Amino acid sequence: MNRLVFSIGINAPSEKVWKTMLEDETYRKWTSAFSEGSYAQTDWKQGSKALFLDPEGNGMIGKIAVHRPNDYLEIQHLGMIKNGAEDFDSDEVKGWAGALETYQIQEADGVSTLTVESDINDDYKEMFEKIWPKALQKLKELSEKP
Repeated sequence: MNRLVFSIGINAPSEKVWKTMLEDETYRKWTSAFSEGSYAQTDWKQGSKALFLDPEGNGMIGKIAVHRPNDYLEIQHLGMIKNGAEDFDSDEVKGWAGALETYQIQEADGVSTLTVESDINDDYKEMFEKIWPKALQKLKELSEKP
């Protein structure tokens, strides 16, 4: 398992960046870099289940492990959904179950620096090294809109 770290400066208050990052409409826009039409089903509250899905309803099952609004979010990946079935036990899932994805934001002088750390299976490392910067650039553009 690899831990990838990405950071981006965004010319917007941390509250606006956080809201843009998690609200359904804008979440769908910036995460389209990973998969067009992707979306999340969750209330983003600490301890809540979170589904990260593609338009066909397939994707990942996670848990919001920590959520301190406008500061820190930690998602623990637990399983997958394929063809409507939840999978927590296959070898594929066991290869990355428990992986964490964290978002931390710090604001100084009108610039919010968002740092994302993501545990990635070796098979997907190269792909995510290319996609994460594109996704964060989209989030930056959305957050900086008036």
